[in-house]
Amino acid sequence: MSDSNKSGETAAEHNARMQEMQKKQKKRVAKANIERGIVIVNTGNGKGKSSSAFGTAIRAAGHGQNVGIMQFIKGTWKTGEAEAFKRFPEIDHKVSGDGFTWNTQDLNEDTASAQHGWNKTVEMIESCRCDKPTYDLIILDELNIALRYDYLNINDVVQVLLDKPLMLNIIVTGRDAKPELIEIADTVTDMVMVKHAFEAGIRAQKGVEF
Repeated sequence: MSDSNKSGETAAEHNARMQEMQKKQKKRVAKANIERGIVIVNTGNGKGKSSSAFGTAIRAAGHGQNVGIMQFIKGTWKTGEAEAFKRFPEIDHKVSGDGFTWNTQDLNEDTASAQHGWNKTVEMIESCRCDKPTYDLIILDELNIALRYDYLNINDVVQVLLDKPLMLNIIVTGRDAKPELIEIADTVTDMVMVKHAFEAGIRAQKGVEF
């Protein structure tokens, strides 16, 4: 039996390559010595922006960390995540939105709803400025949509995020993230849609899309 794999690499060569990769990775980890919370932005037209953030919420809860979630825009939807969050005492789930803008069709109502959610968000962030912070992670779901339609002032939002408590982690989701937000974020993921079932006429699936 040959000791080479499909690429023609022998077991010894593979082992040597893995050792070199491990050495490089250890050097990278050693250089990452800054201890502070980060701002993450999940954007793009692909599926998974909120799902990724909510997965992180469960991960944080698994470490015993407290998570605050403010959902913008999707307010009237009955979602699986909203029910799941009730099972986690570490997760504090709040909703500000009145539904998608094409359902409400009321600029003043949508703006007031977004502003109410943002005011609550600022309170959540400020509650972390103490010896025993209320939250370790705050998720601002679909905040990018509220910013896209100018329901909120981007400069105000950026300033609050820049001035966040040092160790607080914040995740912002939603397509069309504004350049000002991308500029100040530590980690930005642009989720690209290759294919989506909805484009083929398949209805949104309970437990997958909502």
